Amino acid sequence: MAQKESMNLVLNLLAEYPRRWLALVAAVCAGMFAFGMYLQVVVGLDPCPMCIVQRYALIGVGLAALIAALFPQRAVHMGGALGVVVIAVFGAFTAARQSWLQWYPPEVLSCGRDLFGMIESFPLRRVIPMVFRGTGDCSKIDWTFLGLTIANWSFLVFSGMAVLGALLFWGLLRRR
Repeated sequence: MAQKESMNLVLNLLAEYPRRWLALVAAVCAGMFAFGMYLQVVVGLDPCPMCIVQRYALIGVGLAALIAALFPQRAVHMGGALGVVVIAVFGAFTAARQSWLQWYPPEVLSCGRDLFGMIESFPLRRVIPMVFRGTGDCSKIDWTFLGLTIANWSFLVFSGMAVLGALLFWGLLRRR
């Protein structure tokens, strides 16, 4: 019985302040995107194609949450929460696949040029779009925190956003 009461409390809390929760998801996405760009530009880690797909998913989740947070209508909040769930699940799937590749790297993998090589070889107007295509090796582990890779952390954050979006949607649906 206590579990049911706890779940009702969580759902009510989410449904009471949907704009705040959606804004929080958008802020987390902005922070993760900024950290990814920091790792690329300042630290010098080359993103792989799967990293770029995760960035696009992150932008999608952030935009869905931000747009939904800007409007006061319940239907918009429900649509935004559903959008967060769908896009975050796609991002989590991509991150899980990359984590699997890191745990079980293939024998041969080539993902393209590094950033320095692109800057040396091409004018800046061509390099900027190339940055968003990804150049690194998808199975390479360049950075870890608390024993988890970027792909592992990405999976956890996308999964958390998907769960939060699902709970928010469910809480709003129950509220009629």
